[in-house]
Amino acid sequence: MKFTDGYWLLREGVTADHPAVVHEVTASEDGLEIHAPSRPIRHRGDLLKGPVVTISAHAPMPDVIGITFTHFEGEQPDRPEFELRKEEFTPHTGSDENTATLTSGTLSVRFARTGPWQVDFLADGRVLTSSGTKNMGILRDAAGGHYLREQLNLTVGTSVYGLGERFGPLVKNGQVVDIWNADGGTATEQAYKNVPFYLTDAGYGVFVDHPGKVSFEVGSEAVSRVQFSAETQELTYYVIHGPSPKEIIRKYTALTGRPALPPAWSFGLWLSTSFTTSYDEETVTSFIDGMKDRELPLSVFHFDCFWMREFNWCDFQWDPRVFPDPEGMLARLHARGLRVSVWINPYIAQRSPLFAEGKALGHLLKRPDGSVWQWDLWQPGMALVDFTSPAARDWYASKLEALLAQGVDCFKTDFGERVPLDVEWSDGSDPERMHNYYTYLYNRTVFDVLRKHRGEQEAVVFARSATAGSQQFPVHWGGDCEATYESMAESLRGGLSLGLSGFGFWSHDIGGFEGTPSPSLFKRWLAFGLLSSHSRLHGSSSYRVPWLFDEESVDVLRHFTRLKLSLMPYLYEAARTAHTEGVPVMRAMVLEFPDDPGCAHLERQYMLGPDLLVAPVFSDSGEVSYYVPEGAWTHFVTGETVTGPRWVRERHAFLSVPLLVRPGAVIPVGAVVDRPDYDHADGVTLRAYGLARGEQVTVRVGEVAFTVVREGDTLRASCSDPSAPWGLAAGDRAARARAGTGFLSLELG
Repeated sequence: MKFTDGYWLLREGVTADHPAVVHEVTASEDGLEIHAPSRPIRHRGDLLKGPVVTISAHAPMPDVIGITFTHFEGEQPDRPEFELRKEEFTPHTGSDENTATLTSGTLSVRFARTGPWQVDFLADGRVLTSSGTKNMGILRDAAGGHYLREQLNLTVGTSVYGLGERFGPLVKNGQVVDIWNADGGTATEQAYKNVPFYLTDAGYGVFVDHPGKVSFEVGSEAVSRVQFSAETQELTYYVIHGPSPKEIIRKYTALTGRPALPPAWSFGLWLSTSFTTSYDEETVTSFIDGMKDRELPLSVFHFDCFWMREFNWCDFQWDPRVFPDPEGMLARLHARGLRVSVWINPYIAQRSPLFAEGKALGHLLKRPDGSVWQWDLWQPGMALVDFTSPAARDWYASKLEALLAQGVDCFKTDFGERVPLDVEWSDGSDPERMHNYYTYLYNRTVFDVLRKHRGEQEAVVFARSATAGSQQFPVHWGGDCEATYESMAESLRGGLSLGLSGFGFWSHDIGGFEGTPSPSLFKRWLAFGLLSSHSRLHGSSSYRVPWLFDEESVDVLRHFTRLKLSLMPYLYEAARTAHTEGVPVMRAMVLEFPDDPGCAHLERQYMLGPDLLVAPVFSDSGEVSYYVPEGAWTHFVTGETVTGPRWVRERHAFLSVPLLVRPGAVIPVGAVVDRPDYDHADGVTLRAYGLARGEQVTVRVGEVAFTVVREGDTLRASCSDPSAPWGLAAGDRAARARAGTGFLSLELG
C-alpha cells in the first residue's frame, strides 16, 4: 500500500507517526525491549505526547533476528498465527551510551541510542540493511485504517526474489506485491500462493510474520527500499542472514517448516482425465492401454472434478452413472501398477448431501448472524468447511478416509483461495488473517489423513493454494495457465519464484490448461514438464494423451519420460535435500551462482538439482538462448561441451533440449526407465563430467554414499556399504571407467 505523494508529502487523508529516538532500553535473556517516542524529548512536556512505539528485538535461532513493533497493546490476541519453530538459544545483548545491540550467531541488530532513529542489521562487519528516519511508522488513512509500516534499505545492485509464486519478472525490484491469495490464473499480478518472505542476493532475507494481507512495495514507492505494511496494531518481521541464498532458504525453512519427502512413485508421469472432458472407465482404460501399447511409462492416473456428480462437489461419492463399480475399477488400476489421484476442494455445494450434514453439525463457515455463508461462484449455493474447528476437520477427514479405504492413493487439493471476509470463524479467528491461512489448514488436514492411513513415506498431494509453511505439504502445481509459449514461460517464472520462497517441489499443467496446444507447443512443453520435479498431463476441455496431437508427440513423451526415470537416482537425492535442507529441486540460477551477476535476472532457465542446467525451448523453431556460467559444461545427451561464462544460441529438434552438466559433477544414472520407484543404487552408473585428475567427488544414492576419484583415465570408486550387491568393498576396489561421449562412466551392476 502506498502512503506517500512523492518524496516530501503524504497522500491526502494519510497521517503518520514514526519512532524518533530511543528513550529507554531494557535487556533480558530474551532480547531487547525499546520504547521509542514519535518526537524528540526536549522538555518534560514532550513526555505527555504520543504515540510511543514499543519495539522488541528477539532471536528464535542463530542468524535470525525478529523485530516486533507495537502501537496499542490492548487488542485481543489475533488468530491465526504462523506455526514457527524455535531453538533453545540465548542471544547476546550489549548496550552502551551510543548503541543497544542484540546478536544472534553472526547477525546483529544495532539501535542508535543517540541522534535520530537508526536501526542497522549487521553481519561479518558490514551493514546488510537498515531502517532509518521515518522508515518505521504508524500510518492512518482517510477511511480510519491503522497500519504499521517498515522500510528496509536496498543497497546498490541488490536484487529481491520470492514473495510466493509470482508470474511476473523473477526479480521483484520495482514491483508492488500484495500478499493476498486469489484464483487469478497465471497471467496477472494475482497469485494462488502468496508468501510474505523475500530473499535477496545481498546476504539476507526477510519474513513478515503476519498471515493476513501484507503489502510490499519493492523498490517502488521508495526506490531504494523494500516497504511492507499491514493493517494491524502489532507487526513482527524476521531478518535472516545467510550469507548465501541457499543458507537463507535453509534457515527460513528451519523457521517455518521443511517439505515432507514425496514418495518416489510421485516423480513419475501423471495422466489426467482433464477437466470438462467426457470420461468413464472405458475412456480411462483406453488411455492407459494406449500408453502401454506405445511403451509410455505411466505412474499415476488422476480423476478430475467430474468423478463426482455435477452440482454435488464435493460429496466425495463416485458418480454411479459413470463409475458404477469404483472399488473394482481402482483395484484394476492398481493391478496395472498405477497409483490413483482424485480431485477435491474445500467447498460444499448446496445440492451435495454433505451440505445439510455439515450445516446440522455446525461444520460450515458462518456469517456473523449465524447463517451459513454461501455464494454461487464456482458451485451453486456453495459453502466452505470451517477448518478452524477440530470437529469440522475430523468430519472432512472422515470423508477422505472412506476414499482411501476404496483404494484412492492421493488427492489433488484444488482451490482454497476464495475465502470471504464477512464471516465468523468457529475459533474466533480474524477473517482478514484467515483469508491466506485457510489454505494451510485445508492442505494440512488432507496431508495428515494421508500420513495417518498411507504412512509418512507415502503422503503426497497436488495442491494449488498456499501460504508460508505450506511447503511442508507437497506437491504444489502452478494453476490455470494458457496453452501458449508465453504462459509456459510465466509458469516457469512462477515456479522459480515459489522455489525461492521455500517450496521444494513444483509442477504445472503440461501443454497448458486453458485451450488446446499446437503439436509443436505440446512437444516443447513435454520436455520442460519431464524436467520438472513433478510431471502431469492435464488440460481443461481437451485431453492430453500425446497421440491426439501427432505421432512425434508420442516419441517425445517416451524419450523425456525415460530420461527422467533414468535420472531418478540423481533427482531423488535432490528431493532429499529439499526435505532436509529446504533447498528446492528446481532452482533459479541465482541460487546456485549468487556471485555471477549474469545469473541475477535469469528466468527462462534453471538448475534441476545442483548439477543439471535446463533451458526450455519457447518456440516452434527450436531456437533457444541461454546463459552458461563459468567452466566447461557438457550436454548430457550429446556430450558436446560449452565453455562459459557466455550466452549460447542453439536450435533444438523436438527430441532435444539444452540439458547441461556442471563441470566436475558426478551424475548417478539409474538402470530402470519404466518406473520411478526402483532401487536407485542397484545397477547405477556413475558418470563423471569434467572431473580433473586426482579430484574426488562423493554422491549419495539412497542410503549409499559413493566416492569417486579420477586417476588418469580410471575412476576409482568406493562406497559406504561394504555389503552392496555390486561388490565394491568400502575403500578398496577400483574399476576402469568406460569412456562415454563427454564423460567417464562407471557401471556398478
